[in-house]
Amino acid sequence: MVRIGLEKIFDKKYFKALKGKRVGLIVNPASVDPLFAHAADLFFECGDFNLTTLFGPQHGIRGETQDNMIEWEGFRDPGTGLPCFSLYGETREPSPDMLKNVDTLVFDVPDVGTRIYTFIWTMALAMRACSKGGKEFVVLDRPNPLGGAAVEGNVLDQEFASFVGLYPIPMRHGMTVGELARMFNAEFGIGCDLTVVTMDGWEREMMFPDTGLPWVMPSPNMPTFDTAVVYPGTVIFEGTNVSEGRGTTRPFELIGAPWVDPRALVKTLNEAGLPGVVFRPCHFQPTFHKHAGEICAGIQIHATYPTTFKPFVTALHLLSAIRAQDPDKFQWKQPPYEYEYKKLPIDVMLGTDAIRRCIEKGITVEKMEQGWGGRLEKFMKLRKKYILY
Repeated sequence: MVRIGLEKIFDKKYFKALKGKRVGLIVNPASVDPLFAHAADLFFECGDFNLTTLFGPQHGIRGETQDNMIEWEGFRDPGTGLPCFSLYGETREPSPDMLKNVDTLVFDVPDVGTRIYTFIWTMALAMRACSKGGKEFVVLDRPNPLGGAAVEGNVLDQEFASFVGLYPIPMRHGMTVGELARMFNAEFGIGCDLTVVTMDGWEREMMFPDTGLPWVMPSPNMPTFDTAVVYPGTVIFEGTNVSEGRGTTRPFELIGAPWVDPRALVKTLNEAGLPGVVFRPCHFQPTFHKHAGEICAGIQIHATYPTTFKPFVTALHLLSAIRAQDPDKFQWKQPPYEYEYKKLPIDVMLGTDAIRRCIEKGITVEKMEQGWGGRLEKFMKLRKKYILY
């Protein structure tokens, strides 16, 4: 079994780094050890750590908000009595006042290996705040559930930087949060006093089921490992009027809209010869979010071989095929999206407007891949400096 940073922080080697310090902790509901004990409780009960403050990212410390882009306010934690500050509300970066009783800020939030997932950007902004305030920053490393071998997608253009992509990394980055912290700190001018508590036993080829660790939802619409596998691709449907399955029991696996012809869609996708995936025509009725109460037609994505499945490329094929079925009914969603009020949400998510323009012109996904290949190769060379496993 993999031994995560949350377990190793209590080892003598790392324990002394926090002993006697005033500690702040960034956590969410999935910040648990293999026995499901929560990091906040473990730190609070440890007499040698002076846990003073809790912070939470999008969806909250205890999972307070169900949908995306729903802000939450700070409160006092009933379990520990500690102040809890929201990093998804009036501010995304801890303020000096929030950090006034903190010497060392610890980050222990699971990621799902996708650029658009906001937790890594909460980490980056917290690192920035610690750099400004002269605070130490500690990352308790956890597995990338998609493994650390495969990397996929275009590298973000800095012109499209936002809270779903502050720095130029690809959609599926193949790095752990600890590795990303090292890269962010050195390459993008943060320069905080950073410590990464590494894992034992994790190898880059491991996907989450290989780790022996329990899956706890890192966010309300990430219920299973299967969801995480497809998410780096199907999340882009948030930028359209096509349902990404929110309001169903299989978010991001079910994709559709009332006007879609599911059998024709499956035929088109099968002809693309995409690896590691089977498409099943289906109908579903979201209970909330897009098309709530309406019957949507579309597909369920079954990633039968997650190690060869390419979620981002698959989603671009799917998006192009759905749009081609009825360009008049298909629409790009309009701003705002994740604190961006001018650019189209799809461009913000993709980290460029080039892919949207290619789709509108009917350019093939294969040509799109060729277009981003050069920058992806450069990223692969850069990340070698920061990988830990």
